[in-house]
Amino acid sequence: MIVRNTIKLIIGLLAVFVTLAPLRAQQRDSIRFSLLTCAPGSEIYELFGHTALRYQNLTRGTDVVFNYGMFSFNTPNFVYRFVKGETDYQLGITPYTYFETEYALRGSAVYQQELNLTAAEKETLLGLLEENYRPENRIYRYNYFYDNCTTRARDQIEKSIRGKVVYPEGLPEKSFRSIVHEFTAQSPWDEFGIDLCLGAEADRPIDNRLQMFAPFYMRYFASEAYIVNEDGTKRPLVAKETKIVDVEPESVPGFPLTPLMGASLFLALNALVAWWQWRRKRILWGWDILLYGAQGLAGCIVAYLFFVSSHPTVGSNWLLILFNPLPLLYLPRMVYCDIKRKKDRYHVVNIVYLTLFIAIFPFSPQEFNLTVLPLALSLLVNTASHVLVWNKKE
Repeated sequence: MIVRNTIKLIIGLLAVFVTLAPLRAQQRDSIRFSLLTCAPGSEIYELFGHTALRYQNLTRGTDVVFNYGMFSFNTPNFVYRFVKGETDYQLGITPYTYFETEYALRGSAVYQQELNLTAAEKETLLGLLEENYRPENRIYRYNYFYDNCTTRARDQIEKSIRGKVVYPEGLPEKSFRSIVHEFTAQSPWDEFGIDLCLGAEADRPIDNRLQMFAPFYMRYFASEAYIVNEDGTKRPLVAKETKIVDVEPESVPGFPLTPLMGASLFLALNALVAWWQWRRKRILWGWDILLYGAQGLAGCIVAYLFFVSSHPTVGSNWLLILFNPLPLLYLPRMVYCDIKRKKDRYHVVNIVYLTLFIAIFPFSPQEFNLTVLPLALSLLVNTASHVLVWNKKE
């Protein structure tokens, strides 16, 4: 009798163990982390896409997104701090349903790459994100190329892994500027503005790790990456990829006039003004105020970025040769000479200066936006017209 009861007890315990084992396994496997890559939007800060981390706990019904791309335009002195390179972003936590709805309404597709992490690595990653979300840690100094929402997500994933992540080789002949151009191809005015700010450093070749600053490059490298475990075995970084928000952006017609077209028309207008000045032997001093004032103001922005801003790559901008504050500082003297019909040696020097700039244009270590060429020619045509008017008077 005792033996029979003992056998029944053992069988019962085994049955309970067999029943509970899948439940324990399900609890261990109920946590999922995914890398989310969002398609570009229409605003300038949305042109390059976005990266976030999705955390799901199926047992507890938790589904949230850790987002390192949170910022507010209402931050005091936002524009000034942005230009100076002192923009602060922060880590935010958003319910996945809100995140999904936002990008669906915006017309931006979202791709999910479920990470192939062990249970221990998932717990570690969750701990890292929770630590980052503490009030004293969640705000960070944003740097578009070196420390952004994409690189932050990548770094936390790497820290959680017990082993090493090996990525494929970087795509050849890629630079910061060339990657930026891939995402601004349909927004020529945004591309022109960005090109005016970026210097020669943005044209240097970059390796695979630096290429990951762009969300869709990070998506590509993650899909091809693998983890080398501590025991030397390998496993893919991404278990599977799905398109969780499948939408297409609305086609919005852009501004019909491109920067190059606008600059070419401006060159034609300057040629017309130069012809009129030569024909009438008069200088339109109001046009000088407009032309050289605009050059000087653009120069103030470029010079500020060059000497003061902490934005990456702006401190090597060769456009400072063309756009600097000197024309603005000299403008009162120039207008005085125009009104009094006196010779102004500034224009003789300016002809040589602008001619040299245009001559080195194709050989510069910096890739200039082609729009700069007709702008430089506009200045050259105008300044040459001053000299031609004096010679005709004599």
